[in-house]
Amino acid sequence: MLQPVDRTGLEAPAVITTLPEAQPNRNTDVMIHRRIALLAAGSSIAAPALLRPAAAQAPAAAVPAQAPGFYRFRVGTLTVTVVHDGFFVFPNPTERFVRNATPPQVEEALRGGFLDAAGMRSPFNVTFIESPRGLIAFDVGTGGQLSPQAGTLVANMHAAGLDPARVNMVAFTHFHADHISGLTTAQNEVVFPNAEIVVPEAEWAFWMDDGAMSRAPEAVRGGFMNTHRRFGPYAARIRRLPPNAELMPGIASIATFGHTPGHTSYLVADGADQVLVMGDVTNRPEINLRHPDWHIVFDMDPATAVVTRRRLLDRVVADRIRTIGYHWPFPANGFVAKDGEGYRFAPADWSPVV
Repeated sequence: MLQPVDRTGLEAPAVITTLPEAQPNRNTDVMIHRRIALLAAGSSIAAPALLRPAAAQAPAAAVPAQAPGFYRFRVGTLTVTVVHDGFFVFPNPTERFVRNATPPQVEEALRGGFLDAAGMRSPFNVTFIESPRGLIAFDVGTGGQLSPQAGTLVANMHAAGLDPARVNMVAFTHFHADHISGLTTAQNEVVFPNAEIVVPEAEWAFWMDDGAMSRAPEAVRGGFMNTHRRFGPYAARIRRLPPNAELMPGIASIATFGHTPGHTSYLVADGADQVLVMGDVTNRPEINLRHPDWHIVFDMDPATAVVTRRRLLDRVVADRIRTIGYHWPFPANGFVAKDGEGYRFAPADWSPVV
């Protein structure tokens, strides 16, 4: 979905898409980040000094940190932990986030979902499952290399008692940068030293195809290079998974192509309990559930993505399957209900016990 920022650190992440016209305006992105910086710098001097003589001399109070971002629940005897990796601010989403809707329509949807029409947050949430075969991760986040507001995965893992060295399998939904960059550090050092890497066969075939890379638009080409870079150190530990195959007993892959050529979701079952690790079949639920036919700029084959989205959501609704969305608001899990021509998200109740 995103590409790494360049070494200057001044540019916002670029959108990976097959349509060049859907790319972000880099000048606009840089201006937005500069304005944010100026506002932050100026906030401490906004009030006249005469109105706060004592406070003016006192040191600024430290901003309290938020609680660690992880949440656990059970699926039968399995423990599922959703770990937050921060978020990306998508600038000017009314103009640039949806290909087949007008800016007023998108703005109405954003405001209806209480989302910022100037800079919409897109969260990143990684799912871990404690299985009989060990600790499994589904995707690995940004590695702190794509957005200044992201990169909290490893710290939140440690807070949750999840050591990256204990992860013995990483299964990927797809290869956009916000899902695979956490495989390695900025110096391309391995983060999960003991993990088998499971990749969807069709996804691997596309991103590892040099011919496809040569034909791709310039904005997408960086995605190919990032894929080669991140998976390179794990080359001896990669297993390719065919579509609709069993990852392991109790976990089945579901081909959900469209967002990318080999996008894959995973259905986890234990007894009568189920949870679906959806990946990027939807982005923000306020947009993609309410308007499932909208073409999000990150969908590489938007027409196929719409068919896939409706098919999977109808299954989730009919079978009342608890679902985890990678870009849903943390803790990013709950249920989906049919609502007119679209759907609505019903967050699962927060439980103080697992």
